[in-house]
Amino acid sequence: MDNLSTVDADGAIETRGIEPVPDHERGGRVRELFPTWVAANISVLLLTMGAALVVFNHLNFWQVLVVAACAALVSFGLVGVLSVSGKWGGAPGATLSRATFGVRGNLFPGAILWIARFGWETINAVTGAYAVLTVLDLVFGVKSNTALIVVTLFAFVACTFLVSGMGRKALNVCNTWSTYLFGIFSVLVLGYLIATMRWSEVFAKPAGTTAMMIAGVGTIAAGGISWVPTGPDFARYLPHAASGRKIVGVTVSGAGIVMVPMVLMGAVMAVASPGLADAADPVSFLGDLLPTWLAVPYLLTAIVGMLLINSLSMYSAGFTAQTMGVRLPRALAVSINAVISLVGGLLLMLVAKSFLGSFITFLILLAVSFSAWIGVYAVDMYRRRSRAVRYDPAALMDTSRNSRYWYVGGFCWQAMVSWVLALLIGLAFTKCDWFAGPLSGTPVGRYGLAWAATIVISGVIMAVLPTPRENTPATPETERTERTERAAATV
Repeated sequence: MDNLSTVDADGAIETRGIEPVPDHERGGRVRELFPTWVAANISVLLLTMGAALVVFNHLNFWQVLVVAACAALVSFGLVGVLSVSGKWGGAPGATLSRATFGVRGNLFPGAILWIARFGWETINAVTGAYAVLTVLDLVFGVKSNTALIVVTLFAFVACTFLVSGMGRKALNVCNTWSTYLFGIFSVLVLGYLIATMRWSEVFAKPAGTTAMMIAGVGTIAAGGISWVPTGPDFARYLPHAASGRKIVGVTVSGAGIVMVPMVLMGAVMAVASPGLADAADPVSFLGDLLPTWLAVPYLLTAIVGMLLINSLSMYSAGFTAQTMGVRLPRALAVSINAVISLVGGLLLMLVAKSFLGSFITFLILLAVSFSAWIGVYAVDMYRRRSRAVRYDPAALMDTSRNSRYWYVGGFCWQAMVSWVLALLIGLAFTKCDWFAGPLSGTPVGRYGLAWAATIVISGVIMAVLPTPRENTPATPETERTERTERAAATV
């Protein structure tokens, strides 16, 4: 059995680990998810990604609008749908997936997701550090150097660690206020762009190809897809009666209200400054395009937003660490991710030659690695839509042979086969700076649809294989009967 801490639900600092939330602590409301998913998208990286759609994919304004809207709907639609399992089981996604893969089998996809999350947190930490450096340059004229990079990155990661360690309630408060502040300054930036941009040039840009639009959806959606396994983490405090449709609607609207205008703003900025898509860092261009009186407060609110994105990610990463067997309270388990983010961030800022190239490659691999899990988990979740076969709280925490989710040797072979095959095939369709899979020249590969193919493949294989049979936990009576039968057989 896992032996993890419990919590007073009314405490300011959450100490609950991966154990399911009991019904009497389920006082959350669906609308509380809205600022969470707004905050999850407050990142200037969306500006850079919007610019990349114009510079590299050669899309025009209207095509970027369609791509951004489709990416928000698809990626956070998946987040919302799978978040419903959080209210069913009251546990984080990394724990609920024990029921899908088996208590031992869950360690393998869990390890992949955990490693991928390290990369996402590193990217966000680096972007936040670059934003701080840009503010120091604009306000005080302090130029970046190695020592300042180290100090800035360390401070950003340390703040992320502290906020994420406080837990769900603290994050909800921070998310709400950052949503208001970032929204105000985003409107100001949008107004400035409307007043100063040469819109004739923006709308005169010719349309790109359909293939580049489809590939663009995958690139923008990758960030949202990475949140799918952690969606249940934020819905587990919702009561069983909470509307699943409202969970999906709030998730998509919270993400879309930020994602779509941010990507569009990046695309518009790229018309005025095409070089921003391949700049040395993803932030400093704002100091060139916006007046200081607007760039500085906008960057400060963006810094808070990126800190919260990383805090949300580390919050969930703490649960993943505990599910992987790290015997620490969630708040301390987060420290593992903090250290790795610091080391990886230093390598990216001081050693890597191209931030954007590394970022796009990471997004491509991120989407495929998460997609294999999504398809398998979604089919298993669909089979649990009846309350009679939903998640067993005690079994989720039981990692012994008596667990309901032990299956065969601790593995659900149907889920493992589906996950492994889909992951390998998805990588075969993938092409990035590091490698090109043997199927990357097919239409699926050329259109950047490896992530979508991976979801479909893993889901179809899981659906056609025999339905897994959960174990019937042994009772004292059955154990005594088995011992008696074995003894009689020996005699």
